[in-house]
Amino acid sequence: MFATLPEKFREYGINADIKTLLLLRKCIDKGLINTLGDIYLILKGIVVKSPRMLGPYTKAYYDYFLNIQIAPGESLEQAVLRSEAFKNWMNDNEYDLEDLENLSDKVEEFLANVHLTSYDIKNVVSGKEIFENDNPELEDENYDNLDLGEAKERTLDTLADYSDLDLEDLLERMKEIAKRQKGRHDGGSHWIGTGGTSPYGFGGAAKGGIRIGGKGGGKMARKVINDSNYFPIDKSALLNDNNIDAALASLKGIIEESAQKELDLKETIKSGLKQGGIFLPIMKEVSDKKLQVILLVDNGGYSMDPYVRSIQELFKKMKTRFAHDLEVYYFHNTIYKHVYSDERRRKAVTIEQLLKKDPHYRVFVIGDAAMSPYELSEVSFLNWGRIHEKFKKSVWLNPEPERYWGHTYTIQVLSKVFPMFPMTPDGIEKSVCHMNSVQ
Repeated sequence: MFATLPEKFREYGINADIKTLLLLRKCIDKGLINTLGDIYLILKGIVVKSPRMLGPYTKAYYDYFLNIQIAPGESLEQAVLRSEAFKNWMNDNEYDLEDLENLSDKVEEFLANVHLTSYDIKNVVSGKEIFENDNPELEDENYDNLDLGEAKERTLDTLADYSDLDLEDLLERMKEIAKRQKGRHDGGSHWIGTGGTSPYGFGGAAKGGIRIGGKGGGKMARKVINDSNYFPIDKSALLNDNNIDAALASLKGIIEESAQKELDLKETIKSGLKQGGIFLPIMKEVSDKKLQVILLVDNGGYSMDPYVRSIQELFKKMKTRFAHDLEVYYFHNTIYKHVYSDERRRKAVTIEQLLKKDPHYRVFVIGDAAMSPYELSEVSFLNWGRIHEKFKKSVWLNPEPERYWGHTYTIQVLSKVFPMFPMTPDGIEKSVCHMNSVQ
């Protein structure tokens, strides 16, 4: 990304090199860059060291990112008017290129869009005044689903400044609001949500507020909280779309080492020599420890059908967010001689093959453990014991409500082989704590 940027900037007398790209990449990784305007501001901070460099820097920026070359003696407006970027923007917005009287206004609008930043604040209001006039006992009657997800795209032109308020007062008020909040809110100044000027949530414009989840970037929050307890999620409810992120937060506890990016010095030098001394950063992912997880899923009966999709979604998110191996196998009710590597249970994997794997794997068995007593044969019972003996850090997550466990013989038997926990965010959290306690 931006591999030719240093070369282009040097054409305009701007010092740009591998360090420039590393700093720019770091800003992108931290979520600081979301618009072209953000790139302009951040790059300016990196490479512009004196006022005399601002003109050449701006020309280099327009050339590299918009392919707008400003000729000697030419005004910026003239350069924009003859550029393909401007013509395409006019067409995209269905503006008339023949409307010569308004072209100057359109150039200004085009440049305003180019330089629009994530926090293009035009108005600052008192957060203290919002706080004092806000009703913490307001009931939640107009909301979306419980999942906060990503902040909706929104122009943030107003900032609320909560810097004068005591942080403890904000935290106490937030807890009061969380008790009454039933779902997602976007915008506004009261609820825990996304966008807007509320002091709690993310993706908004609240200086001195509290960011909960989501990406930062504005660098305005006084405190960052990733605790799902602040969200209106029932952690004792069975796993579903609304509480899956709370369950994911619990699963983070089994991650020992996460992957990090670092400069691959050898490859960078090797590539740079081939390119005549232009050394561009080549990054690599490293992980000191690789966490490995096996998921054994009962997908064979109608009683498990409502849960399979949520289970897969939970562990899919886990796999994409963390650096570790995740292997999924399927069975029907119980395990005899095989598990299966495909959902339709056609590709058999023998128990012996499974038991050859590294004993450091974490194993989650997910099933209701409810079947006819004859199905839990002596062979099956012994195989479950062999699995738990080989993989010490193994647990059973049961989607059947815990209050019914005592009424089913096979659940009682299997819960003596595996530590069994309800398949809820709370249950998953307890299962992870158990895993971590096993030596």
